[in-house]
Amino acid sequence: MDVIIIMCLGILVGRLFLTPRIKKASETISVMCTVLLIFSMGVTLGGNENFLDELSALGFSSLLFFLVPTALSVVIVYLLTRKMTKKETGQERAGE
Repeated sequence: MDVIIIMCLGILVGRLFLTPRIKKASETISVMCTVLLIFSMGVTLGGNENFLDELSALGFSSLLFFLVPTALSVVIVYLLTRKMTKKETGQERAGE
């Protein structure tokens, strides 16, 4: 619950108080941190000698924990994007 509250506060601060220049710098820093995180996770997993054995032992449930949220997220984003695009197109036509 704490993570959600902090995330919502970050969204509000970013939306209301940051200038476009600061937002651009923030995006760059976020991408760099994400790349560093993925790289460090790869190094950690690569250092584990039994990684492939442990990976196969996780089984089908782990695949579902990855696949279901990913698929649902993609579907939701796709539907919302289509809905918002239709609204914007309708507003542009009304203004002409």
